[in-house]
Amino acid sequence: MKVSKAQAAQNRQDILEAAARLYREHGLAGVGVAEVTRGAGLTHGGLYRHFESKDALVREACASAFELPKAVLQDALQRASPDQARPAFVQAYLSAAHRDQPGEGCPVAALAVDVGRAGGGVAEAFTQGVKGNITRFAALAHGLAPGQKPSPAQRTDAVFTLATLVGALVLARATAPADAALSDEILATVRTHLTAPRPKRRGRDATK
Repeated sequence: MKVSKAQAAQNRQDILEAAARLYREHGLAGVGVAEVTRGAGLTHGGLYRHFESKDALVREACASAFELPKAVLQDALQRASPDQARPAFVQAYLSAAHRDQPGEGCPVAALAVDVGRAGGGVAEAFTQGVKGNITRFAALAHGLAPGQKPSPAQRTDAVFTLATLVGALVLARATAPADAALSDEILATVRTHLTAPRPKRRGRDATK
């Protein structure tokens, strides 16, 4: 039976979503084509009607994983007032729920090591996602207007904060199976540090 254009587009999207989730859960090397198509509810051969190769799928899945945060982050951001957006993001990112649900969370913490080894087009797609995250977080944390470019200090703050968040989450996930208390301590310590009141800075480059 011939598949309609609308259904074909939906099948492609289902494959991308399944791949993005499974890669974050199990790593790029831990998921085969069969697992992806099964996760999308399709047959093995159906994947190659939408993607020329597995590498092409990985590239697009990595890019897709950088779309707006899902349940673990989105709810906190939607409920936060503008001046609480930054601490709400930190609290949600360094939560036990985010730690325990890699398939629904940040692709940076889940895939950075794999992407570094893969290189090529996958690394390019991942890098674009990281750049976008830096820009979006700077806007979120400092209340920038749409399209407003962050100052050098605001960009530095965004890079530092995101790198700290990712590192803490990676350590918390790595230690959770053997020492749950240590994993919780890592999350709580970094949450407290990043949400503590920051002294106001003076000068042209002061952050908001």
